[in-house]
Amino acid sequence: MHLPVALFDYELPEELIAQYPPELRGTSRMLVLDRQTGECELRSFGDISEYLSPGDGIIFNNTRVMNARMYGMKNGQPDAAKIEILLMEPLDGDPRTWKCLLKPGRRVKADVRVKLLDRNGELNCNDDWFTVTGKNADGSFNIKFSAADVQTMQQQYGHVPLPPYIQRNDENSDLERYQTVFAKEPGAVAAPTAGLHFTDEILRQISDKGVKTGEVTLHVGPGTFKPVSVENALDHQMHSENFSFTPACAGMVNDIHVAGHRILAVGTTTVRVLESCATPNGHLEPRNGATDIFLYPPYRPRAVDMLLTNFHLPKSTLLMLVSTFADREKVFAAYDLAIKEQFRFYSYGDCMLLK
Repeated sequence: MHLPVALFDYELPEELIAQYPPELRGTSRMLVLDRQTGECELRSFGDISEYLSPGDGIIFNNTRVMNARMYGMKNGQPDAAKIEILLMEPLDGDPRTWKCLLKPGRRVKADVRVKLLDRNGELNCNDDWFTVTGKNADGSFNIKFSAADVQTMQQQYGHVPLPPYIQRNDENSDLERYQTVFAKEPGAVAAPTAGLHFTDEILRQISDKGVKTGEVTLHVGPGTFKPVSVENALDHQMHSENFSFTPACAGMVNDIHVAGHRILAVGTTTVRVLESCATPNGHLEPRNGATDIFLYPPYRPRAVDMLLTNFHLPKSTLLMLVSTFADREKVFAAYDLAIKEQFRFYSYGDCMLLK
């Protein structure tokens, strides 16, 4: 099978890439796409409960974004090379050891010590370091922090890991706005951005309508931004992400489907979990582990009936995933409309509901 990546390309005016969230959470615009007819409506996100019925279910990803980006100076010297660190995940055994990305990686060798910079860009006075312990085959590094309480070190020295297309430094407001209101489980290096639109009030409206809610955990990794550099999408090496799907949530989803109601997945990360745990007939089975599931046309979702998602980068695996919910032509017609109507794109942008 051949699936040209070029089929998922489009041109986006740079000024439509949202650099900041809307002033008030929950006030984004929402493009609603009818999966069957291709018809589109332009709505406010606050209207989302109108598209749900009593007995339906909505599933969120409750991962919490870490302050995963740090900076340091090689050997703690003010005139030495500045190193950027992106934490990926802790390694087993010692809470001080982590897998990470380092930039520029060519400047660091095994046993190099890097002294951390505080949030103002100054060398810390607490003598907090990390040491590079090795390089992995995938280009990542293993490091060991000087202190065991890495969570506190993240608070002291860490920055919000904004995506590369947000061309500014993180600000204090990002500590709140690049986090969903239902974030619980720390471990992500990127936000499950479809969830950023929800407020406590909108969640109450959904609950008051008789819609059931459930949560999965998938820790979004840096691979979510990995570009597809091959011509045939099937040759792309999909990234892996850790997730948890509880028996309680699996049972709820199964019961909702047996009763003839629908499941709305909030974000592509939630889809990845549910589809990873679905049998061929759509029955959900609880699992914990890692998934490298790669969803692309002509696959059709087995466990999810509706999708809320932000707008995605051209030629991305996330755009391919969205195109499993409706014909590619319908999805791209909706994108054309969003561009024409000046919707805001990507992580801090507007959203799309495929119903």
